[in-house]
Order: sequence, then C-alpha cells, then structure tokens
Amino acid sequence: MENTRELFQIMTRRFGLLNKNCCSVGGCDISLAQSHLLYEIDRRHNPSMQQVAETLAIDITTFSRQVQSLIKMALVKKTADPSDRRVFTLSLTVQGKFVATTIDQQMNDYLNEVFSYMSEFEKETVLRSVQIFNEAMGKSSRCCAPITG
Repeated sequence: MENTRELFQIMTRRFGLLNKNCCSVGGCDISLAQSHLLYEIDRRHNPSMQQVAETLAIDITTFSRQVQSLIKMALVKKTADPSDRRVFTLSLTVQGKFVATTIDQQMNDYLNEVFSYMSEFEKETVLRSVQIFNEAMGKSSRCCAPITG
C-alpha cells in the first residue's frame, strides 16, 4: 500500500484543493476559502462573523478579508446586530444563495459520479471511514492548527 501521506496528497489534488479557484459560477471565480465561507453562512441562520470564523478555524483578520471580498462580489451581506452593535451577522444575497447552491450541486454531482464507480458496500465503507477519521482529527490536540517544524 502507498504511504499514508501520499494517499492524502493525491486525494487533495484530485479534489482540486490546491487550485486557486475551486469553481466559477455566474461569472464569479470562487476560491476554496470563499466556498467554505458561503457554505457555512448558507447552513446557518444569520451567523455572527465570530461564529463562522471559529467554525472554519480561520483567524479573524484573514476571515474579515474573505468576507469583504464576498461583499464586493455582492454574494454576502454584513449587518450590525440590533441588540449589540459590535456584533455583525452574515447572510447570503440572492446571488450568493445561487452561487452557494450551484457549488453544492456541482460537488454533489462530482461525489455521486465518484461513488458510481464503487459498490454500495464500498461507498458506505468510505463514508463511515471518513466520519471516523474526522472524529479522530477533532480529538487531536493539533486539529486545525498550522503545522510547525
């Protein structure tokens, strides 16, 4: 069997995670980080900037730049919370919802195609294994931290 790191290196490349842009939707080139941001905003109801930054484990400065770029693209709206003006909530614009939904559909189509080359048992095995792996990564003291050397 190939070495473990190489398996993950190949999977990362095949998922396109090293590409500058993960997708192009409606004339918008979306980076992988922006795609994750849109996904998290879409799946929550008006989350605060802090909530999304923590979920994605991105420092607030980098996160703020990404949010600003999505605001300029008219995909995200930032609103001051009426009960606490220091807190800003995020929501998708109509165009942002379209882009998020399109990316979601493209990813689901891709995954469905990949899984079509597997038996039902193999598919379930992969999904269960990824779930176990994600849970184990969450328990690691190094989870979501940059690698230092």
